[in-house]
Amino acid sequence: MPAPSGHDGLCQNRRWLYTRHGFIPSEGAFPLDSMNPGLGATILDNREVRLKATRYGLMLYHSKDAYVGRSFDLYGEFSEGEVALFRQLVQPGSVVLDIGANIGSHTLFFASASAPGGSVIAFEPQRIIHQMLCANLALNGITNVRALLAGAGRERGIAQVPVLDYTAANNFGGISLGMGGPSEAVDIIPVDALGLKRCDLMKIDVEGMEGEVLAGATSTIGRFRPVLYVENDRREKSAALIEQLLSLDYELFWHLPLLFNAQNFFRQPANVFEGIASINILGVSRERKGDVAGFRAVTGPQDWPLAT
Repeated sequence: MPAPSGHDGLCQNRRWLYTRHGFIPSEGAFPLDSMNPGLGATILDNREVRLKATRYGLMLYHSKDAYVGRSFDLYGEFSEGEVALFRQLVQPGSVVLDIGANIGSHTLFFASASAPGGSVIAFEPQRIIHQMLCANLALNGITNVRALLAGAGRERGIAQVPVLDYTAANNFGGISLGMGGPSEAVDIIPVDALGLKRCDLMKIDVEGMEGEVLAGATSTIGRFRPVLYVENDRREKSAALIEQLLSLDYELFWHLPLLFNAQNFFRQPANVFEGIASINILGVSRERKGDVAGFRAVTGPQDWPLAT
């Protein structure tokens, strides 16, 4: 549904708020037209959900999400330090698994970087978040992504996904399957069940269930030896995860990108994520370890990148 225009047929220079009664003018005008919004301008705002033109395309996001949504709202991007690494790993023709895709924070980049000829399979088990992921793919005309309403795991099954209040402030990307409380069932699909013919990069961000995902992907990893990018921010689970990755005959490196990027897309200098970084492991098969330089190696299962 298009935003209304002025009496003269030209789009008025203001933000429109979508309500149950349709579009109404919101507080705070800004100089733009609807077809060419200014940098950082809000295109659509229904209080809980906003739409902006961001670094990798149009992005619909939850305005009350503590990290992903807030980052898109303020900076027009999310964890660009991770994307800087992915730029070196994804090329036309690549097949990428985005396991824990959220609203498409990195999926849009993967889709663009792997085209033409490549594809992305995105797993997202939260129904509401998955719907937003699909909306972002449709808004940008992306056709080389298969978005699964599912979690990845050790074997096929059903898991309970917490149902959040998406109208209240929260970290919507920080939930784990089986946390308790209100929930709904979601399919669990092991990566090996996908029957892939190629896999170049496997990004795994599943809030502490990374080991389960890897256990269900051993055949795929053995056949294609993809680069692995695995979140490892839970100290109590780190040793077991590192041992599991080492058993796959991979060289491991720490990657700790800051959430704030001083060269962010909206050119905002204020850092609201001061000192916040993600903790990830970059896994490279031993046969191609010479491709990696400038990263701190993981020395063993007890290694931890932060001072204690």
